[in-house]
Amino acid sequence: MFSRYLFKALEEVGLVSLWSSPLDAKLLCLQRFVRLFGYGSTTLILVSYLSALEISKSRIGLFMTLTLIGSTVLSFVLTIFADALGRRAILVLGAVLMTISGVVFALVGNYWALLIAAVVGVISPSGNEVGPFRSIEESTIAHLTPESKRGDIYAWYSLLGAAGSAFGMGVCGWILEFMMEHLEWEPIRAYRVIFFVYAGLGVVMICVVLSLSKACELEELLSIEDVNTLSTGGEKQKRSFILSKMPRFSRRSKLVVVKLCALFALESFGSNLTPLSWITYFFHDKFDLPESKIGTLFFITTFVAAISMLFAAALARRFGNIKTMVFAHLPSAIFLSLIPAPRSVKVSIVFLVLRSCTQSMDTPPRSAFLAGIVEPHERTAMMGLVNISRSSLSSLSPLLTGVLAGKNMIWVSFVLAGSLLVTYDLGILAIFGGHKTEDKKLDEESDGEIIGARDSRPNENRGAEQKSPEASYHADAETGVVLKGGQETELCSDAKCRNFEKDLVQAREL
Repeated sequence: MFSRYLFKALEEVGLVSLWSSPLDAKLLCLQRFVRLFGYGSTTLILVSYLSALEISKSRIGLFMTLTLIGSTVLSFVLTIFADALGRRAILVLGAVLMTISGVVFALVGNYWALLIAAVVGVISPSGNEVGPFRSIEESTIAHLTPESKRGDIYAWYSLLGAAGSAFGMGVCGWILEFMMEHLEWEPIRAYRVIFFVYAGLGVVMICVVLSLSKACELEELLSIEDVNTLSTGGEKQKRSFILSKMPRFSRRSKLVVVKLCALFALESFGSNLTPLSWITYFFHDKFDLPESKIGTLFFITTFVAAISMLFAAALARRFGNIKTMVFAHLPSAIFLSLIPAPRSVKVSIVFLVLRSCTQSMDTPPRSAFLAGIVEPHERTAMMGLVNISRSSLSSLSPLLTGVLAGKNMIWVSFVLAGSLLVTYDLGILAIFGGHKTEDKKLDEESDGEIIGARDSRPNENRGAEQKSPEASYHADAETGVVLKGGQETELCSDAKCRNFEKDLVQAREL
């Protein structure tokens, strides 16, 4: 009895799905933990390190801005070509750039050399994701796992990232305290040890990526236009090398991607109106809360937000990804706008904690929703475009909050942020509330074709016409993409989808 309830509990929090997932999926989750550990450790010391090198505050601000711009451009280029050039190859390249950046920061003190290493390489000024990693990893996880299990895997993927960042900051603080207080090292020398550790984590990531199997790669696919050209006896249109490596979105997917980019850019702009640094400033400025208590407060809220992600997958299985995203995120937006309203610090803290209970619960179902909204060969590029649209617009939010804070109107940023997030939630529900994922569409199409094929079995003795390669080609083209040579395409890794396709092939042979 106890073991049954224990298994049910582990299943609800997604551990059963994680345990039964492919080794590649586990390695990708491990890689995110290692990467965010590195980001968290360097974020804690980046500004202090540049200041210790006697670099002016204005130059540090320029450094941060150009680093974010470089990261955005790098992410865009690498994610666009990731499926064509190889996902593992791009991940290795990103890990190599991360290693090189760590070595340069550990050995060099020249401002321009550090700036080049940060812009061209991989350094996170904020502790958040930078580079092409997340888009490729989330797309690969969707490629490796069935739709029914994706929410669980994404929940642990997100949780391990948050845990990696928190542990990175904590361990970095302990190492610095030991080196500067017990070993009496100079700050610059101690900071450079952290960057050497960061470079070492890049080497660990290279080893993890090299351990990934070929199953992570996407099969080479033909678009509908190429299929129609080949099926009519024409030659495939030649394109330049660069264009041939870029993904080709269908007309329906283009419209979907535009809507997603607009909505997630709105969400990112609203969220970054009240980043952690400005919320900390608000509590210190309005209530004179000491830094030690603020640190404890945000440790608790971060821990609560991370744990809440484990329950998101269980809710998504019952209510669907969209409803879980909206009705988990909507309360957090409302509580966010209420934080500056009370005159009592205790009531404001209550609103802050209530907000943290659901603010991250939309992350796993959102990743699962994005993984199924377009065709598999479009997935990596779509996720990259969505992440780029979010990071591009979010860079303007802190500037507006700074202007409002300078006029003693920081409460407006909380209200505006909450209003924009509510608008985003309602927009997602209105536009994509009834949208079916590509995997579900495939199930329905497979069901219909199997039933139709089985209903025609009594007429098999009348002499059914043999299918030509061209006819087989057209049948596959109806699903959106085909493999070269007219092979049967596999659009999802769900065992149910595979069974449908196998039954469909057998029914066609009959």
